[in-house]
Amino acid sequence: MLWKAATKSYIHSSPAVANGVVYIGSTDGNLYAFSAVTGKQLWITNTGGSIFSSPTVANGVVYVGSQSNKLYALDAETGTILWTYTTGRPIDSSPTVANGMVYVGSWDGKVYAFGLPPGAA
Repeated sequence: MLWKAATKSYIHSSPAVANGVVYIGSTDGNLYAFSAVTGKQLWITNTGGSIFSSPTVANGVVYVGSQSNKLYALDAETGTILWTYTTGRPIDSSPTVANGMVYVGSWDGKVYAFGLPPGAA
């Protein structure tokens, strides 16, 4: 083992790794960013609800769903929330990015599609 890092509760999501950073959600409602080399916590952002969704990273943005009924887009470097979208129900599904779009499903039985900012792929 090279390193280990703790969150404040259980982890159901799979990690995403991009640009030397490991991103993972926790049932404590936080999205964590750790150095992939050292395990040092880089930032933590609260989503207001447990995270079962696995994050995905594209063009410097981390996308993750939350039990707070929201899809979050966060700055991958700082953890700053860039935008959120509220669905009618919790989001357990993991967002995916393809062809300039981010897609996510919700407990409301719907799939949501969002366009990425200009210049993002």
